[in-house]
Amino acid sequence: MIDRMQIVALTVSIVLLLTVLELVRRRKLIEEYSFLWIVYALMILALSVRREILHAVARWLGVFYPPIVLVMLLIVMFFAASLAHAVIVSRHRKQIERLTEETAILSAELRELRAEQSHSPFESPSARAYENKDTKETKGAGSKDPAYMRSSPKRPLM
Repeated sequence: MIDRMQIVALTVSIVLLLTVLELVRRRKLIEEYSFLWIVYALMILALSVRREILHAVARWLGVFYPPIVLVMLLIVMFFAASLAHAVIVSRHRKQIERLTEETAILSAELRELRAEQSHSPFESPSARAYENKDTKETKGAGSKDPAYMRSSPKRPLM
């Protein structure tokens, strides 16, 4: 006979399983994270449907009160989930550090290229004349930058 506690356990495990599947379907939870949660929901579902599994495991472990096996299972599930997330966060941190280093290198290379381009001997005579004209106009104002550089908006590096 099914008692009230077994109905609650069935309901909770089914809701957990459906919630995880829905989150995966909506792409709110990627498959990498969802696998562990689906396994947990199926384990709870199996234990709530077949109570004798819980009693057999309790006897095998030498536990006299079978619901304690559920508590032990939940603790193990919590630690496994925490460890899995720690591994994933560590991998992401390494990727972020690598991307930060690559961005810094690319930014430095871009600054060097812009500096070389502004002092390039291959510029057209009209560009040099335009630059000289702007530089002459701004010397009286006490500025070292040509007027066109001060008035142009800053462009993002990427």
